[in-house]
Amino acid sequence: MFKKTLVAAAAFAFIAGPAFAFHCPADMAKIDAAMTTATLDDAAKAKVTELRAQGEELHKAGNHEESVKVLAEAMAILGVK
Repeated sequence: MFKKTLVAAAAFAFIAGPAFAFHCPADMAKIDAAMTTATLDDAAKAKVTELRAQGEELHKAGNHEESVKVLAEAMAILGVK
């Protein structure tokens, strides 16, 4: 039983990693599009810009799970799903 659980967890990790990798560029594109029409104050725009840059750096470094989290925070500020 334990062996099956371990194999399933390893398979999920193997499959989920690339899924996060493809998610990041799509999120960055959503943020970029939303920023062109955003009606946020300067502080909020600066925060979104900072989070977007941080998400891109995390993505480039291969830390896709953290990148998705950071980009989700930026999208939440923008009201993007």
